[in-house]
Amino acid sequence: MPVVLNNPKPLSWKNATGDDDTMLQNLQANILKGHVREHLHILLLQFGQGAEGTAEARAFLTGLAPLMKSAKTQLQEVKAFKENELKDVSDVPDVPYVGVGLTFAGYDRLGLADRAPSDEAFRRGMRDEVTRQKLVDPEVAQWEAGFQEEIHAVVLVGGAKAGPADTKLQEIEGLLTGSIRVLGRETGRGMHNANGDGIEHFGYVDGRSQPLFLAEDLEEERRRSDGVSVWDPFQPLERVLVTDPAAPDPATDFGSYFVLRKLEQNVRAFKQAEEALADALKLENDDRERAGAMLVGRFEDGTPLTLQGMPGAHSPVMNNFNYDSDGAADKCPYQAHIRKTNPRGSGGFGQSPEAERRHLMARRGQTYGERSEGDLPETGVGLLFMAFNSDLKSQFEFTQHTWANSSGFPEPAEGEPAPGLDQVIGQGDRPPATWPRAWGKVEGQEVPAMAQAVTMKGGEYFFMPSLSFLRSL
Repeated sequence: MPVVLNNPKPLSWKNATGDDDTMLQNLQANILKGHVREHLHILLLQFGQGAEGTAEARAFLTGLAPLMKSAKTQLQEVKAFKENELKDVSDVPDVPYVGVGLTFAGYDRLGLADRAPSDEAFRRGMRDEVTRQKLVDPEVAQWEAGFQEEIHAVVLVGGAKAGPADTKLQEIEGLLTGSIRVLGRETGRGMHNANGDGIEHFGYVDGRSQPLFLAEDLEEERRRSDGVSVWDPFQPLERVLVTDPAAPDPATDFGSYFVLRKLEQNVRAFKQAEEALADALKLENDDRERAGAMLVGRFEDGTPLTLQGMPGAHSPVMNNFNYDSDGAADKCPYQAHIRKTNPRGSGGFGQSPEAERRHLMARRGQTYGERSEGDLPETGVGLLFMAFNSDLKSQFEFTQHTWANSSGFPEPAEGEPAPGLDQVIGQGDRPPATWPRAWGKVEGQEVPAMAQAVTMKGGEYFFMPSLSFLRSL
């Protein structure tokens, strides 16, 4: 039977048979489950013009296919690693992940515009003026050079160790012919706190609350974390997969829309905003740490602010929560980053919790740039935001435009002021915001808006096609 994308039950990859198993063998890795990307390379490519350019682009993509692993292979590698976890893991091979995506212009250059994916936002692209104004992005002339030109493809190479990832990158570069230009290169490196959790440059745990598509991942979340009884992370495959229209078999060949955005982080400005908010609210001693947690919605160790007013004391850090006990935002402010981008049923405006869940994405970001302990850079560091979507308008664009950039979302309680923009990624005019003086208390105080500490430096929309499509070229 064809793969059922809207199945109300998660797919078990270990028990997958028939078309389900074929789908996993034809699907690129890193989509259904994040692949380790501690060392990440990204190439932005432009194909040559004319018949020669088309032929060389097709040959390059076909040559990439044998270097790529499928979703099925990735999941088998994860299983093998976990089975060896208490043994000698040094024998488990580090086989880097290779991913490739095409823009609509890339499909056109391949002579496949009529068979390209149909998503409207994908066909516009991120450089389009309609998209830029919708997202309130900077003028394209202000983007970094590699993103200003028409991009046709992106290649990602990621792994646990630098050596294998670098070697794989060199192998891919050897496939590039004269008509294929490298417009830009990005390098990501994982950052971790003392507990080994992944963090971003502002110092906060990142990558939590991912949608889960596989039965095995859902069971692991239930068993190894604080559970899924309050907030269920399961999402059906239709939230991340779409039929690959240019592939040989629509019943088994799938891909996903991929968002790439380079977000520069001004660490000094953000830390100054933390201190300024703590001063404005007259927070003292250990309670000053709550100022940063109000901006993000979590403390640096990942503790959700809506659950407790101080970090720590839980292992694993809790993530099974909603905002039912915080309807007036007296604990976690409406404008906190994680409440803005995942309201967990508290957004209002007539959307049910299930409807809100349809806007969530499978995020696969990685930090770039390095800084030493205590260093507060203003430029040169940030996040390579990456996410997989089945509907760019309903997922990524909705999250940025309707949630993060909207001063009226989430819908405040009666008599409460509008929240203001997402304090981390919100773009646009920043009105003052009201913050709770004390955790869980009704009294709040309006404070002038913090300066924007995250700047979009460029990006694009891609489609990550099936391996079958790449082989068929």
